[in-house]
Amino acid sequence: MPCAKKVLYHGQVQGVGFRYSTRHIAQGRSVVGYVRNLTDGRVELLAEGEEAEVNGFLQAVQSQMADYIEGHTIQDVAPQGGTDFKIVP
Repeated sequence: MPCAKKVLYHGQVQGVGFRYSTRHIAQGRSVVGYVRNLTDGRVELLAEGEEAEVNGFLQAVQSQMADYIEGHTIQDVAPQGGTDFKIVP
């Protein structure tokens, strides 16, 4: 069953390659969505796909970027029906 999760990361998450690393982690996985910097210094990530794929993707992001993440919040949202995973302005 498709699911979508929006995650807001805070810490030193801008200027460290967070968005590019996240897009790289998404490659080869069955997830779509986006990642973008917010003006308040946080990074917003939206991931859609089968629940196991989304959860595995989010765990991989958390693991790879753990040195930069001080905390995060996760919200279940309605799937938007994206076709790829991209960096958005």
